[in-house]
Amino acid sequence: MSRNHTRLLHGRGATGNPDNRYAAHRREAVDDGWDNLDQPPPPLRTELLVDSSRSVITYNDSPDVPFDRSINPYRGCEHGCVYCFARPTHAWLGLSPGLDFESRLFHKPDAPQLLRHELSRPGYRCAPIALGINTDAYQPVERGLGLTRAVIEVLDEFRQPFSVITKSSLIERDIDLLAPLAQRNLAHVALSITTLDRTLARTLEPRAAAPQRRLETIRRLREAGIPVTVLIAPLIPVLTDHELETILQAVHDAGALNAGYVLLRLPHEVGEMFQDWLRVHAPLKAEHVLNRLRDCRGGRDYDSRFGKRMRGEGDYADLLSRRFRLAYRRLGFDDTPPLDCEQFRVPGQAVQLGLF
Repeated sequence: MSRNHTRLLHGRGATGNPDNRYAAHRREAVDDGWDNLDQPPPPLRTELLVDSSRSVITYNDSPDVPFDRSINPYRGCEHGCVYCFARPTHAWLGLSPGLDFESRLFHKPDAPQLLRHELSRPGYRCAPIALGINTDAYQPVERGLGLTRAVIEVLDEFRQPFSVITKSSLIERDIDLLAPLAQRNLAHVALSITTLDRTLARTLEPRAAAPQRRLETIRRLREAGIPVTVLIAPLIPVLTDHELETILQAVHDAGALNAGYVLLRLPHEVGEMFQDWLRVHAPLKAEHVLNRLRDCRGGRDYDSRFGKRMRGEGDYADLLSRRFRLAYRRLGFDDTPPLDCEQFRVPGQAVQLGLF
């Protein structure tokens, strides 16, 4: 959508629906003299589609992430976070990383069955699984579908250790499952917090839980004995980086055992989309935000190199790193216990072997 004719949709993060990078054609909004561009946009309803993938565990060999496998029950995310690094994956489906990503969602109804099959394979070797690492496993549609809960029930059957990351208070629904697993060192939870400013959060991540509600979720999870890590993600230069120490203090007070941060990432279509968002919602800060980000990315909007993409480099990135380390040490975070892979077993296997 043209930057000069942005028509905002209530409750949505993207300012438009740009063509994806694989599209053979490009669309452009044109004023035809009938004032069409000045009319309010039609309501955008969430559409739920079926993901027919034949596997549910995705493997990676990225050297800068602490896991080699993940499960994402959903593609696309209704939270609508404008900065989401996963938006470009909708291009693989022939859809836009913009409004399509947050309104045309795919779910895997047979994910529990697929997971049970994959964990039962003779060649499977247990290692921690990251749940919801690409798109939030507890986004609003999960309330009705219960797909993530069903996946966790299967992980429990196999005593498969896992971590789940979310920015939704809906995870509290599954405390009855997560707490016993956590007591056996089979489950960790990570909450993502970008800002404590409710007004800013409403435009950055319009359908995610409010920041203060996420702090309450940390408290409730910890009261149930569940280890919680907080990710300040993304940390946005100029826009949110001044909150770094304040967020760390707030999550420590709420009971978080560990914390980390990730510098804003703008891969593929996300770069232009975030720039459009800045010009609409923070026009006086837009160039300042982008210039500081480029200071951390070697003059570019994004640097995809392993080891650099999460934190950046240069003087400004080093300053952010030092600030985080000092606050982290001052607050005395305890760290989370390691997940235990020794308990893994295929249900019924021990009984069958005992017959021979």
